[in-house]
Amino acid sequence: MGYLTCKFVRPDKQLFEGKCASMTLVTYSGELGVLPGHASEICALGDGVVRIKHLDEDGGDERDVVVSGGYAEICNDVVVIIADHARATDDIDVETVRRTHDKAQAKRDALPEGDHQRAYYENKMAWCDLLLEKAGAQAASE
Repeated sequence: MGYLTCKFVRPDKQLFEGKCASMTLVTYSGELGVLPGHASEICALGDGVVRIKHLDEDGGDERDVVVSGGYAEICNDVVVIIADHARATDDIDVETVRRTHDKAQAKRDALPEGDHQRAYYENKMAWCDLLLEKAGAQAASE
């Protein structure tokens, strides 16, 4: 059986590198399934969950990673994911994310309307909201 080689990075570290059976990428136009033999393609990542299905000999489990923005390149059974933001669902500390959200909101609210720095804090809050949403979905399914 064929396999994909995946390299998954975010700006500060590499999240995963290795072989997998398949992947489901989240793009702006929906989900994109990737199996061995997939045509070459570059796609923009949206906001949601990338699912990595490990090979049967590696346990066959699935690793879910919350992403927001970035790109994926598929070529010759190699998938390179460069995400703007990414965190494995089993690595989300809900209390830390809530504190980060609240601090970002306080800093945004301290700035006057129309200040361009507000966009930075709004993006940070949106990332925290996405993490909390996906952490809640994971907790509900366990």
